[in-house]
Amino acid sequence: MNTATILLLAMLLDAVMGEPRWLWARLPHPAVVMGKAVGSLDMALNRGKHGLFAGTITLLILMGGAGALGWGLGHTPAPVQIIVAAILLAQRSLVQHVSAVAEGLRVSLGDGRRAVSMIVSRDTARMDQSATARAAIESAAENMSDGVIAPAFWLLIAGLPGLMIYKIVNTADSMIAYRTPQYEYFGKAAAYMDDILNFLPARMTCLLMALPSGNPDAPAIARDASHHRSPNAGWPEAAMARAINVALAGPRAYDGIMQDFPWVGGAGAKTIGPLDIDASVKVLWRTWALALGVVALIMLIIN
Repeated sequence: MNTATILLLAMLLDAVMGEPRWLWARLPHPAVVMGKAVGSLDMALNRGKHGLFAGTITLLILMGGAGALGWGLGHTPAPVQIIVAAILLAQRSLVQHVSAVAEGLRVSLGDGRRAVSMIVSRDTARMDQSATARAAIESAAENMSDGVIAPAFWLLIAGLPGLMIYKIVNTADSMIAYRTPQYEYFGKAAAYMDDILNFLPARMTCLLMALPSGNPDAPAIARDASHHRSPNAGWPEAAMARAINVALAGPRAYDGIMQDFPWVGGAGAKTIGPLDIDASVKVLWRTWALALGVVALIMLIIN
């Protein structure tokens, strides 16, 4: 069975099954295992003055181990490969987490804040309804790239080794790529590698979001993406902003400090709520469906 077929079936399985709680109540989730691997190397190697060297060695160990594991899994029967790939995709769980914020806001602002605190790292305690909805929509756009399109892309390009390497790099980036005294140098290699691995998938996600929206203004999207502090996250966020006509990014608080980030899609609505989150979920499914169609086309060409 070729890689495109495995990916197609994995995307369908993930969309139908999502994250089965009964399974992860009995077994450690791969993301948890990856996180423990990153944490263990952080504790063992993140010491002294040679942070950049230690962080680079850490990343190489993680990538080598993930690639070897992926190579081994690539020699298992096709059903096992499909299940592994489906577990490492995140379409249904992403939709569920984003939709939970809309459902929470319909009950109360407090419920919405609690739901969004599960998917963003910024301060949520003082968010109003618009800030809460905006955080959910930004997470939807960014994680469509990081959690669905990028893993699918690297699986298609390099099989399960590519998928596993991408996931461990993305996990390392989320855990150690911070501009703090502890991680400024130690996490730099992970941050750069994550930017490299997400460069094409982020722009592909942007294209897949923009085309079905009927508003694929490429120059405007590129201009809005350049306003984002991330070299990659701005692309899907800019496409999402135009697709549902809302303004994303903008000022927000981290660790109690308000930071004045520029708007992405600043011409869109700034007063938003659960209906706008619902609209972003529809964009997620349209993007997934278009990606599935592309994979199906590749599968037919290969066959």
